[in-house]
Amino acid sequence: MMHPPTTAPGSGAAPLAPVATGLVPVFVRLKLSLLRNGLRQSGGRRAAYVASAAFALLVAALQLLGLVLLRGEEHAATVSVLLVAVLALGWAVLPLFFPSGDETLDPTRLVMLPLRPRPLVRALLVSSLVGIGPLFTLCLALGTAIAVARGGAAVAVGVVAVPLVLLLCVALARAVAAANIRLLTSRKGRDLAVLSGLVIAVGAQLVNFGAQRIGSSDAGLGELDPAADVVGWIPPASALSAVHETGEARYGIAAAQLALSVVALVLLLRLWQRSLTRLMTTPDGSTLAAAEPSRTRRGGSLAGLLPPGRTGTVMERTLRYVWRDPKTKAAWVTLLAIGLLVPLFNALQGTGSVYIACFAAGMLGIQMYNQFGQDTSAFWMVAMTIASTRDAYDELRGRAYALLVVTLPYAALVTVMTAALLDVWQGLPEALGLTFALLGAMLATGAWASARFPYSIPQEGYKNAAPGQGGLVWISLLGGMLCAAALCAPLIALTIWLHASGHGSWSWLLLPVGTGYGAAVTALGLRLAAPRVAARLPEILTAVSRG
Repeated sequence: MMHPPTTAPGSGAAPLAPVATGLVPVFVRLKLSLLRNGLRQSGGRRAAYVASAAFALLVAALQLLGLVLLRGEEHAATVSVLLVAVLALGWAVLPLFFPSGDETLDPTRLVMLPLRPRPLVRALLVSSLVGIGPLFTLCLALGTAIAVARGGAAVAVGVVAVPLVLLLCVALARAVAAANIRLLTSRKGRDLAVLSGLVIAVGAQLVNFGAQRIGSSDAGLGELDPAADVVGWIPPASALSAVHETGEARYGIAAAQLALSVVALVLLLRLWQRSLTRLMTTPDGSTLAAAEPSRTRRGGSLAGLLPPGRTGTVMERTLRYVWRDPKTKAAWVTLLAIGLLVPLFNALQGTGSVYIACFAAGMLGIQMYNQFGQDTSAFWMVAMTIASTRDAYDELRGRAYALLVVTLPYAALVTVMTAALLDVWQGLPEALGLTFALLGAMLATGAWASARFPYSIPQEGYKNAAPGQGGLVWISLLGGMLCAAALCAPLIALTIWLHASGHGSWSWLLLPVGTGYGAAVTALGLRLAAPRVAARLPEILTAVSRG
């Protein structure tokens, strides 16, 4: 790496200041300038930032107060150690799921500057302490230290442990971001954010399941003591555990845990520095890939497995959108995860019913709503090919069939797994029949709602509708789901009658009846929606292209 000379060549001027001199305050001012300029872009952004900051600080203050009140309780150390571990985990995974959340996380913006990695790491580390996240972390670390500190020696260790926890969390986030920045800033790398929906869904269900198990157990929080003993040796939780061990007069263990956190911080900084060096001295992988000779695509095509004609073409296009569009993929992954976890976790807790498996069909059936809005402004290319009611019908049918390729086997699998966990195999046929009927009803109402209440979905950000179209979203989804439930009323009434009249042995008939009913309702819904799509095509195009 080349660096400018420290003296002006050919002159008797005094030596110039080294590049690294004053780098820390420069980067702190740069971080503040980026924050200030970002807030100047719009009043809405300022309001959102102020509201989120106020909410985060309120939660931090309440957490701090709660941890202080926890002082002296029997399981205060267990709760505090695990809380610090979860906090560090959040810092580690956040850059992977939201790489664009903080522009300063991208060190490639500094590649062309004459900066050495070591002073750059120091400056970036200090500037990273500016923000709501570090302040929130500091409040939690301070609260956990107060909760477990007993005696003057423990307080002294806590004075070291609190900033150590904060530095470890920030350094962990920076090291992870620097090690993966080439991937995260690429188009394919952004697909990693798709995992956030899955992680959130799984994490929420695990927390809920664990909380219920602890609440129903006589041991209560005591069940977490073995986990806390193990986590207490993992930085940065080990720094907090050292405070507790010092208060219990186990000074050798405390010294080892504190030293472990210090070593972890040094290793993270070294890893971060090596990643920065590699980023600043090696060419971009995308440039190398562009220079390579083009490779021929492997044989095989999805179209060969689909029906001929427009229906198969529409199916292939829809399935490719699901696989290639990050926002569509994120929605599918989230719905697939939630649709599977809710029935299975209820079954594992012994509080569920085989009928709750219908939840999976309901979650995926939502994807049929606002079909044209999912195409965003590219829908005009599809609209140009719709010249008649027949074209509109083939378009809707292809989209419905594409959804069925995934939802039909998925809903069946979730229903079978739920019945297996509950060991109620006699209820499997009727549950499958109701599931298929609900899926058909949602496809039918979704097709009609797509034609009657289309709305635009912004391509950027996490918004699901353009400004001013929130009412259309609620009318489409809520109204459509109520109509789907009404369409399933005959099957629900038949199920209740069979069990109430003592004819439960005939409940297996609900499988063929429900399957046929769902197919008939889907066909009828598509037939009724097609003329409306053909007649309202200009209005639909205007609605989905807005924003």
